[in-house]
Amino acid sequence: MADITRRLGWRHLRGAPTAHIRHHRGTRLLHDGPGLSFWFRALTAAISEVPVDDRELAMTFHARTSDFQDVAVQATVTYRISDPAVAAARLDFSIDPDSGTWRAAPLEQLGTLLTETAQQHALDVLSRTPLSAALVDGVTAVRERIAQGLAGEPRLPATGIEVVAVRVVALRPEPEVERALRTPAREQIQQEADRATYERRAVAVERERAIAENELASQIELARREEQLVDQRGTNARREAEEHAAADAVRAEAEAARTVRLAEAEAARTVRLAEAEATRSVRLAKAEAEGAREVGEARAQAQAAWLRVHGDVDVATLNALTGTRLAENLPRIDSVTISPDVLTGLLTRLGTRE
Repeated sequence: MADITRRLGWRHLRGAPTAHIRHHRGTRLLHDGPGLSFWFRALTAAISEVPVDDRELAMTFHARTSDFQDVAVQATVTYRISDPAVAAARLDFSIDPDSGTWRAAPLEQLGTLLTETAQQHALDVLSRTPLSAALVDGVTAVRERIAQGLAGEPRLPATGIEVVAVRVVALRPEPEVERALRTPAREQIQQEADRATYERRAVAVERERAIAENELASQIELARREEQLVDQRGTNARREAEEHAAADAVRAEAEAARTVRLAEAEAARTVRLAEAEATRSVRLAKAEAEGAREVGEARAQAQAAWLRVHGDVDVATLNALTGTRLAENLPRIDSVTISPDVLTGLLTRLGTRE
């Protein structure tokens, strides 16, 4: 729909790129083309707006097959107006200069024309086709027949219409007939499903049996290997015990030999020590004897010299020396206490000597 604005008695039209605008003033064509924008006077202007974009026309109609069964046809026709001037001359695409809306319903007229033409060709092909064939190959046959019929329809080019594509969505029988037709197929599908279920169960049972046999064989093989393992473990334990006994014997022999060697070495060391100690004792004894002899000789010589010296000294000197030597050998006297009785006796003796 064109966008029209009003300014002081004038009108401004702004069209879309997909709308072909034709502006007449009397018998003169002033503007002709898509996406135009211009000013005009409403009292003297005659404007047509023809859409040139692709349009989808959905249609649903009923037909009867050769075996007198009703089917519903769902189809879609894509068309465009290829010649806007011819379409504007054959159909009323004029718009209101104030609102920009169509004065008539041209697209509904085109839809009726296309629907009736397509329905005519679809009825023609379905009336010679039984229901079973129509449900199997009817979609393709009806689509091709409608496309050929619309392409060969002389009224469409005369109206400026070009058919772009034809699509048949579905051919559906009546609900009761459709349910009746579905029943054998459903039964067959159910039988196939049951057979597949039985086969699957049989396969499952066979697999379970195979699995059980494999498990039994595995258990037998495992038991056999366990027996071999027990035997091997016994052999290994016996061999290990023998090896341990042999090792212990070798270790005992080595320990005995080492003990013997240590005893022999200790005895030899003891003998060497005893010999060394005896030798040292003999040497010490010899040294002590030699020392004693030398000391005895020295003492004898000193005693002889002492005797020779004292033989030449008088008796008084010898007494003095004896007293001196005696005093040297007396113990140390720190203090002397003289009692009156002792002092009296000493004084008496001194008086007597005088």
